Amino acid sequence: MSTMQATTVSCPNCGRTNRVPVAAEGRPRCGHCKQFLPWMVDAGDADFTEVAERAGVPVVVDLWATWCGPCRMVSPALEKVATELAGRIKLVKVDIDKNPRLSQRFEVQAVPTLLVLDRGETVARQAGAAPAPALRQWVEQSITTREGRSG
Repeated sequence: MSTMQATTVSCPNCGRTNRVPVAAEGRPRCGHCKQFLPWMVDAGDADFTEVAERAGVPVVVDLWATWCGPCRMVSPALEKVATELAGRIKLVKVDIDKNPRLSQRFEVQAVPTLLVLDRGETVARQAGAAPAPALRQWVEQSITTREGRSG
């Protein structure tokens, strides 16, 4: 992979800080306790294919905007879901104002727009904010469908 960017994540299990690449094979694990880490990254027009479409796990895409109040409300809920489902999903956040090609490609009419991608294919989509339990249920139903197809 050409992307050498990384984010820093605290392990929810042991609290250690880990560097997690934005794009990589497999699923990130804590270097200390070996538990799966939440995988939350930003992507844009230039690196979306590498970061989101080539991921080996289902990807939850958050198409959002800085001026959007519901987007700011849903962000912590999505991060909670990504932490709870560490090792099962990757959360990719896309600022639609900075990435108009992705906004156009996914025909974003309202923000936030949430997608679940399976190897680059959209398998679920919803617009609007929701609380963490509802988001988790939506994501789990979407990835269970995926796991049923590939397993």
